[in-house]
Amino acid sequence: MAKIDFGGVLEDVVTREEFPLSKAREVLKNEVVAVIGYGVQGPAQALNMKDNGINVIIGQAPQFKADWDKAVRDGFVPGETLFPVEEAVKRGTIIQYLVSDAAQRILWPVVKENLDKGNALYFSHGFSITYKDHTGVIPPEDVDVIMCAPKGSGTSVRRNFLAGAGINTSYSVFQDFTGRAEERTIALGIAIGSGYLFPTTFENEVFSDLTGERGVLMGALAGIMDAQYKVLRENGHSPSEAFNETVEELTQSLIRLVDEKGMDWMYSNCSATAQRGALDWRPKFMEATLPVFKQLYEKVKSGEECVRVLESTGTPDYKETLDAELRELGNSEIWRTGTAVRKLRPDVK
Repeated sequence: MAKIDFGGVLEDVVTREEFPLSKAREVLKNEVVAVIGYGVQGPAQALNMKDNGINVIIGQAPQFKADWDKAVRDGFVPGETLFPVEEAVKRGTIIQYLVSDAAQRILWPVVKENLDKGNALYFSHGFSITYKDHTGVIPPEDVDVIMCAPKGSGTSVRRNFLAGAGINTSYSVFQDFTGRAEERTIALGIAIGSGYLFPTTFENEVFSDLTGERGVLMGALAGIMDAQYKVLRENGHSPSEAFNETVEELTQSLIRLVDEKGMDWMYSNCSATAQRGALDWRPKFMEATLPVFKQLYEKVKSGEECVRVLESTGTPDYKETLDAELRELGNSEIWRTGTAVRKLRPDVK
């Protein structure tokens, strides 16, 4: 591992240079990686591994026809590299459990029954293991239990891989039965196309992930966009102007500067007026939102958010309810305006 200075704190990371793909292939040469679930993370990780020369099969319930057909379109062959879940688990030596958190609880009896001694049970999220009292996912003692958690959506994992880059990934070993669990984990992290890997625990991964999704990455981002857009519209600004000042400039300009060299560099490349205002108002937003983030983290840590997820996603009408909520979001004026703005970008045909 390499020691990297992250803001004055030294952390261990694994890079492609010290653990190249050739080494990952050697570690995994006798493994059959069974990717269970072809929904969000499954396609990206499976295709990246396949392209990297790893022996990959898919386990997917045929009754979920859209995902089954997608696997077929992506080159997996029924009866050869595409199987029902039970059969795939039996054939695999590394079982990548990549169905949704709610589905992991439902499918667990089938997966557990078909695990063999020495298998590796792989997760990309610490949810089921950390909240095992709620999910019932308690692995047998004679398997490795490991995790590689890419810090991005499945779409981003695949796009970055095809672009020659990679999504950074946290990794953890929860249970090492074979004595090879860490080596297997890092090899899989390289095989799925990670930029670099950094160690965590199952618990820390799920606490940070749920906080991030509900916070800055999705919930807070959407909420503050809604608030600013609403204030601008209420004060007579047009939808186009309100959207451009709230979303378009952020996503098409400023966030790219942050990505390139950091927040301070983005500030230094803005006008003096923008700099002064941002520096003055930053602590006000910090003060306003800090209590919300503290409350959010405590709800994640206590398991309250876990219960909320399992109860809501486990109802028979969840898909219909979710679709209605997403339609409401998409049909709001700000995002209808966004659709119109994107069509006006010169690079969109």
